[in-house]
Amino acid sequence: MKNNLYAWFKEGSMTIPSFLFTHYKKIGLNEQEVMLLLQLQHFIETGNDFPAPSQLAERMTLQETECLFLIQRLIQRGYIKLEEDKGQAIGDERYSLDPLYERLIDCFLQSQKQEKAEQALNEGESLYTVFEQEFGRPLSPYECETLALWMDDDHSPSIIKAALREAVISGKLNFRYVDRILFEWKKNGIKTIDQAKNRGQQFRMHQKQEKKQATQTPIKDVPFYNWLEQ
Repeated sequence: MKNNLYAWFKEGSMTIPSFLFTHYKKIGLNEQEVMLLLQLQHFIETGNDFPAPSQLAERMTLQETECLFLIQRLIQRGYIKLEEDKGQAIGDERYSLDPLYERLIDCFLQSQKQEKAEQALNEGESLYTVFEQEFGRPLSPYECETLALWMDDDHSPSIIKAALREAVISGKLNFRYVDRILFEWKKNGIKTIDQAKNRGQQFRMHQKQEKKQATQTPIKDVPFYNWLEQ
């Protein structure tokens, strides 16, 4: 039994990107083509980079002619590349699956880009809703344009919401005040929610200190600290 398990372990394993299983249809492959490509990969990894159609047919439920047809079609469609094996005799060739993985990478990057775009769209829609809820009314076209400009200016929706919260706490619920907060945060390199919270706490502590000083020395005119007056 142990010898059998050892022989099984010696067979090794093969690394296959899970993205291939979940997106092979998206890059234009069917099940037969994927299995043939995986068989090719296994042959290449075990030292045979130019298996004959008959060798592929031995492992698959396809005939030799069908394997040959699939290989030719995959080459024509740009999933397999034939390369000259420079390490061997002149005229020897080898299969390369680089085109397949290049397509997979392109598809993966495109999927990531699309997900980010959809996320940004959803966050943008949520952002408009949050502002309308705080203002208690629909936003004007000018205010909608201002929100879009803030996002175009690399302000994340979470940072814009944090600036709105600061405006609410300060009792200055208007777009000009929020804009000033965002300007001040960007100038000071504030990009995360934690940084924004710390900055807001510092701002309110400064307000309390100024109020306390104004109470203790009423004769001296101490201006009220305001985001708009920085």
